[in-house]
Amino acid sequence: MTIVDAGDAAVVIEFEERIDPVISTRCAALARRIGTEHLAGVRDVVPTYRSVAVYFDPLAISHAQLTAAIEGIAEEVPAGDQSPGRRIRVPVCYGGEHGPDLAAVASFARVSEEEVVKLHSQTPYRVMMLGFTPGFAYMGTVDARIAAPRLQTPRLTVPRGSVGIAKEQTGIYPADTPGGWQIIGRTPLRPFDLSRADPFLLHSGDDVQFVPITAAEFDAVASAR
Repeated sequence: MTIVDAGDAAVVIEFEERIDPVISTRCAALARRIGTEHLAGVRDVVPTYRSVAVYFDPLAISHAQLTAAIEGIAEEVPAGDQSPGRRIRVPVCYGGEHGPDLAAVASFARVSEEEVVKLHSQTPYRVMMLGFTPGFAYMGTVDARIAAPRLQTPRLTVPRGSVGIAKEQTGIYPADTPGGWQIIGRTPLRPFDLSRADPFLLHSGDDVQFVPITAAEFDAVASAR
């Protein structure tokens, strides 16, 4: 673990530079612990794949005080800490109008579309970080057989709820935005909704299990929301 400065009001706690569920889980655990300590002057704590950014008010807590507190907290979070977050089941309608790239991913993997759905939905994914746009959860790791690369030309608009693959990552688009991931399905759930007490459906450290549903089931859930 290394703590580096990011200006005069933020520090970044860095771990090994790679995409690894073990590292991302430790980042999530460390971020939670820092948050629950309610350190004076700490404004925000943001976990990523392999680091945690801590934003603070330098008039309320000194850099030395903050780094000393972080080092003490980090000692209480074991390197092998794999304490899971919540387990979230996410229904997905694969293929058809909701998954325009399912056939392309099947071709990439040299398997049937049904096998792509099976491979994508059979294993839980760890939420490694949120970014890009509010509520976009980067999850991994995708089975190597279906780890298709991003599109060469991104779409100008990807519908909210679209489930995509970008190599070893999978994610859900929380809003209608541009995007270049391979879209294999769509969920009727809303990953980001300001009308909820907690706008974010997913948080760093959560485990997500995708559950295949039919188009009729998709419409039923979507119309009830």
